[in-house]
Amino acid sequence: MSKKVFVSGCYDMLHSGHVAFFRAAAQYGDLYVGIGSDKTIEAYKNRKPVYSEKERLYMVKAIRYVTDACINPGSGIMDFVETVDRIKPDVFVVNTDGGSEEKREFCRSRGIEYVELNRTPDAGLEARSTTSLRTGVKSHLPYRVDLAGTWIDQPYVSQYAPGWALTISIEPTEEFMERAGMSTSTRNAAKKIWPYELPAYNEEMMARLLFCFENDPENKGHISGAQDAIGICMSGLTRHWYDNSYWPLKIESCHDEAILSWLEDHLCLAPMFPRKAGVSVVEGKDIDAGKVKTLAAAAADCWEAIMRRDLSAFAKAFSASFEAQVAMFPAMMQPGVAEHIERWRERGAMAWKMCGAGGGGYLALVFDEIPADAIRIKIRRPE
Repeated sequence: MSKKVFVSGCYDMLHSGHVAFFRAAAQYGDLYVGIGSDKTIEAYKNRKPVYSEKERLYMVKAIRYVTDACINPGSGIMDFVETVDRIKPDVFVVNTDGGSEEKREFCRSRGIEYVELNRTPDAGLEARSTTSLRTGVKSHLPYRVDLAGTWIDQPYVSQYAPGWALTISIEPTEEFMERAGMSTSTRNAAKKIWPYELPAYNEEMMARLLFCFENDPENKGHISGAQDAIGICMSGLTRHWYDNSYWPLKIESCHDEAILSWLEDHLCLAPMFPRKAGVSVVEGKDIDAGKVKTLAAAAADCWEAIMRRDLSAFAKAFSASFEAQVAMFPAMMQPGVAEHIERWRERGAMAWKMCGAGGGGYLALVFDEIPADAIRIKIRRPE
């Protein structure tokens, strides 16, 4: 009669190293696998699993070296105790980096053979571990591009006149540089909640959660604008209305495929340089009712032009929104910015603006035909 062999682990981000380990362990007999629960991973590793326990159980059971698998009911590093007492294995196998004297003593107390295996990949494959993979995995969280009405989400601006801010949520087709107007600080905050991707959940509720998470209610200093959280969490094209408040009074989204595809064909990005350390774009600000009304009108015109897919009107409103921003916050135009703008203007750009608060970062550009060396965007569609 074949011996029963037991192994235990989280098996999150299942990879070839796990399969090689199962294959080696199965040489000792029929292999049974105990899997750490979602609750155990969250408590022990202080993070949510990439895959749920149901998914991990499904994948582990599908591996041909595994006789059976189950979710361990216990907790902590010894969450498998109840599973072992139920299965009553003859052999307990661990990787050398997963072994411990506590596990060895546990096996000795129950008369179970304790075996430690070196991490050995199959021929031609790299040695894999979840830790090494995790450090190399890029987040799939989106970035935010602000189209018009930027700064209206700050009450010290919208107190003069209400208006819309327009944002699009874009796929992370590349790793955009930090301090560049792409809402990277809010995105980094989002990673602490959702390390790899947004969950399938109400988008506006996620935006509210992210906004509250990033902004400490006890903070008496700067409050990050709500458009950052909304632009990251809410797919497609979104406009949000502010009237002397941090959170918009109304939100509207556009997921029309023809409109989103049209935007992707005419809007692109171009890198400049990260905003320099110590630069404050709010120094020397000059805000009054007239300037804010101009900003609000440009944002409203921008939305209407996009809805009509009127490229000329879009470019005009896009430029007007940027000019209104700079009129209120002239420090946005740090040294070197004008030269980048002129370079793209000479190449046929119909309109331009700096992403975010300016001072550097990326230019968002409107073209009839996007140049090959510009960064094309991919607007995130709803799930």
